[in-house]
Amino acid sequence: MATKKRSNFSGNAGTTNNSAYSLIPWLGLAAIVILLDQVSKITIARLFHYAETYSVTSFFNLILMYNKGAAFSFLAAESGWQRYLFTAIGLIAAAYITFLLKRHSSQKLFCTALALIMGGALGNVLDRLMYGHVIDFLDFHYKEIYHFAAFNLADSAISLGVALFILDELRRVKK
Repeated sequence: MATKKRSNFSGNAGTTNNSAYSLIPWLGLAAIVILLDQVSKITIARLFHYAETYSVTSFFNLILMYNKGAAFSFLAAESGWQRYLFTAIGLIAAAYITFLLKRHSSQKLFCTALALIMGGALGNVLDRLMYGHVIDFLDFHYKEIYHFAAFNLADSAISLGVALFILDELRRVKK
């Protein structure tokens, strides 16, 4: 995990203001992810009926799907308790990520990764709170033989954030 750089200066002058300002770019990035995610989901939900498909290329469709579970519809068939579990996990993760962003705000790659993960998690939390499920609409496939699980921009941001987090950790280990 990231380590905090310590200053050689003693004293607390300006600590509160600097930490508040240092969070702004990272929370801003997370907010942009949430905004793009929600706008894309609202657009698809208004233009498509459930399970309606629009072929964009030979390997990519737009489709309106609902996911009551987690990644790859994990626990989607359960009675509904999973909605609250995944909402709680997303909110707890966002709180912990905010703590990490505040603590490590000068580490750009690490914080970019965390902000993407937080934005994606909160985008899906909003879906669970508003609709009781997550709206998925990106459908990649191979010759109609194999379809990857439908996903959304929030899922993409989480995946990109995880990839950047791994890259940051690998770079840190090499130092």
